[in-house]
Amino acid sequence: MKIYKTPVSVLVIIHTPDRQVLLLERADHPGYWQSVTGSQNQGETLLQTAAREVAEETGLDASCYELTDWNIQSEYEIYEEWRWRYAPEVTHNTEHVFGLLVPAPVPVTVAAREHLRFAWFPLEKAVEKVFSPTNAEAIRKLTSDKSDRNNRSEKNPCLEPGRTDS
Repeated sequence: MKIYKTPVSVLVIIHTPDRQVLLLERADHPGYWQSVTGSQNQGETLLQTAAREVAEETGLDASCYELTDWNIQSEYEIYEEWRWRYAPEVTHNTEHVFGLLVPAPVPVTVAAREHLRFAWFPLEKAVEKVFSPTNAEAIRKLTSDKSDRNNRSEKNPCLEPGRTDS
């Protein structure tokens, strides 16, 4: 029996206080850049899904930074080429947006089966670079008051005592 993906996903905008945005280039589509994204597993909360996907796709521990639910969701039609991952009757996905504030552009470890490389871009360049309209719209939210709560400088609980950089 085939196990299908759940048509509920997260999109995590990883960014710095000065609005540098981390993007990942897809391995299955070179030239397609995106933020961290992935489907919810059965039994997970959306916050758990966001933290898991951040760890899987970047190697970052989201608990070391500020992971925030932006309370934004959108529904979109799943691209035809990726529908085989879902049950035959599924055509749309509901995406929930999160932000992960990091203190500076940190290096990440990409999952080679999913991504070719990563890069940090200024907000406007990131908006232009992503292939998904919902990803571009989510990145634009960094300029609105809605996401300013996720634009605070906080101490990183994962830093070693006495260390001030990451």
